[in-house]
Amino acid sequence: MQGNAIFRHTNASLLSVTEVVAPVTVTSDQIDDELVEVLTRLKLPRGLLQRVAGVHERRNWEEPDQFQRGAAEAGRAALEQAGVDASAVGLLVNTSVTRQTLEPSVAVRIHHEMGLPTSATNFDITNACLAFVNGMSLAATMIDAGQIDYAVVVAGEDSVKVQRATLANLHAEYVDRSNVMEQFASLTLGSGAAAAVIGRSDLHPEGHRIRRGITRAGTDHHDLCVGDHEGMFTDSTALLKDGLELVMDAWNEVPEDWNWGQMDRYITHQVSQLHTDSIIEAAGIDRERIPTTFPVLGNVGPASLPITLAREADSLQRGDRVLCLGVGSGLNTAMLEIDW
Repeated sequence: MQGNAIFRHTNASLLSVTEVVAPVTVTSDQIDDELVEVLTRLKLPRGLLQRVAGVHERRNWEEPDQFQRGAAEAGRAALEQAGVDASAVGLLVNTSVTRQTLEPSVAVRIHHEMGLPTSATNFDITNACLAFVNGMSLAATMIDAGQIDYAVVVAGEDSVKVQRATLANLHAEYVDRSNVMEQFASLTLGSGAAAAVIGRSDLHPEGHRIRRGITRAGTDHHDLCVGDHEGMFTDSTALLKDGLELVMDAWNEVPEDWNWGQMDRYITHQVSQLHTDSIIEAAGIDRERIPTTFPVLGNVGPASLPITLAREADSLQRGDRVLCLGVGSGLNTAMLEIDW
């Protein structure tokens, strides 16, 4: 039963998408060096991050609050790329997992640093790694409703705290192989920032129309991946199985005439090589149409998808069909079709 799972947009276009690269490179070899005593004691080989996840390196910020400045920088760049003045923005949505404090929202500082007007509504949407897709869809809905003309959706992620906590956790004397695998996903995380500007299609015929999509919830799996600044603990086998099942439930429910099996590009949330291969096999997608950034950036949470889209933008041609596909811990999935 579809209920409200399928949605369509009528007057919203993606006008720009940008990224800000975190400056510090951390290789998987460096992480192995920090865990050499643990790996030796547990008779585990080096190179698991590369071989199992396909992550060779990730990026980190130099300072604790730099993820917020990165999000603001990406937002300003996205406005410039779109040719939209900050004074015209009616909505700022921050979709980051990362936050330093419970109050205020992360959005308020980004709003301030971007120089947005007091008339621009701002708030956070947090939905694990799916939030940027949710933010774009919400912005498109508000534009369709005539409430705003322009929205900026941002995400800035900082993985340093959870990386350091995980490395410390794994050096505890009680740690065994199961503990390593339970926290393995934490070591694939990376840092970075991204932003997108969404505006009215009738004002911007050059924009990329946001067409339609679907959502699906599998919240009975809410305990498969649980994280905070002290570490992220994941049942990786169940997360892959149940997450893929949720994705395919949504994939198989969309109308046949949407023809999602023949999209020109699939922009996915960047988890790992194993997750990417599983989606390719289950959906029968052409591997050449799924770009990946996780080998050099790791899993940058909700910023992964827009960062990947920003890196693909120059290679897309007018008329290409793009599907944004994300999965978030919880579990939730959402897919959003864009006509380039």
